[in-house]
Amino acid sequence: MNASEIVDQLKSLGTEPYKKILQNHGIPEPCFGVKIEELKKYQKRIRQDYQLALDLYDTGVYDAMYLAGLIADDKKMTQKDLQKWVAKAHCGMLWDYTVPWVAAQSNHGRTLSLEWIDSKKENVASAGWSTLGSLVSITHDSLLDMVELKGLLGRVQNTIHQQPNWVRCSMNHFVIALGCFVKELTDLAILAGEKMGPVSVDMGKTACQVPFVPDYIKKVQKRGTIGKKRKSAKC
Repeated sequence: MNASEIVDQLKSLGTEPYKKILQNHGIPEPCFGVKIEELKKYQKRIRQDYQLALDLYDTGVYDAMYLAGLIADDKKMTQKDLQKWVAKAHCGMLWDYTVPWVAAQSNHGRTLSLEWIDSKKENVASAGWSTLGSLVSITHDSLLDMVELKGLLGRVQNTIHQQPNWVRCSMNHFVIALGCFVKELTDLAILAGEKMGPVSVDMGKTACQVPFVPDYIKKVQKRGTIGKKRKSAKC
């Protein structure tokens, strides 16, 4: 199958109720409203396909762009590919999930994330913090730069409330990721969350709420899963 054929199939799989849900989450047209469970069926069949992922993302159709992230051959993605993807990410589902997942599992995650967080563009900066969060969730602590992460944690604590809407959201999730996936930084993340206080984010026409960092991390502590890494950034 090529990208055009898959897009035709996706169009027939979309439903208006789910499309409405996606639109309430800020997903723009073109969007068919294909449920993720249907997209994962393609992922299971295709597994990884570098060129097909690029072609699907280039369609500009949200459902195809999300699928592109699921089937991307992350290690083959170049910096140019990822820069193109983040520039074309036109909604939070893409810049906070699809692009960061692929970037984190590529060979360029750390380099690009540190570049992106300094961007003046909200989607790019948000993608940068989300990529950092994904990186710490899948990378063994021995391979992480703790000094660098502590510096980033301090940066979030001191500047989060002055950031654009979606950057505040991704920064908040980055602190949660540090606290949940990096044992050495759990207490510091909780402390930072207490100093930050509640983070206000306009979540659009949804009932979604921004987690309060200390409460979220402490729930993970009670489950006894602090420091347990994910096998994949993608879910």
